[in-house]
Amino acid sequence: SKQREKKRVVFQPSEQVGVTAPLGFFDPLGICPVGDKGTFRKMRSSEIKHGRVAMMASVGLLVQSLYLVQVWGFCTVRPGMYGWTDIPAIWGFGAMVSLAGLYESVYKDEDTSKEPGDFGDPFGIGMYDVDMRNREINNGRLAMIMTTGILAAEAFTGQDAAHQLGILKPGETPQVDLLVGAIQCGVASYDDV
Repeated sequence: SKQREKKRVVFQPSEQVGVTAPLGFFDPLGICPVGDKGTFRKMRSSEIKHGRVAMMASVGLLVQSLYLVQVWGFCTVRPGMYGWTDIPAIWGFGAMVSLAGLYESVYKDEDTSKEPGDFGDPFGIGMYDVDMRNREINNGRLAMIMTTGILAAEAFTGQDAAHQLGILKPGETPQVDLLVGAIQCGVASYDDV
């Protein structure tokens, strides 16, 4: 009688969601080796979180450069990437980072029975499939590159996102959005900031 060898299924990162054309599985540094599902889950979870934040950041950088969004209590904060260094924005930034750190420390363990980043289908629209997951991961990757580009270009040129993209002409200032709090701040124009 011959003993049958059980085939052990080895985790293949190159066969997971997010491996799409044109790069396919891209891991030139070998961070996620074959068979190491734990490292892959950690890296994929981080990629999805950073991608989601970058998607919001890229939209926020563009909107803030088109409309002067002022919120009560933060009237003296400059628009653009250096605004977070102004008082009171630095306190708001510190509070935001602290809350994010607290959230991460409390909810650090994801449900391992689900894919990384899977928080279910809260709206019940049935769109959490492989195609939508690939789209989210790829859009997050693009947003991370785009946000880095916007910030780097603003650091080197001094132009915000709207000026970089040519939406606003040189010297043109964004509209003051009176509905979001500029009235409380007493801001009549961009030059008042």
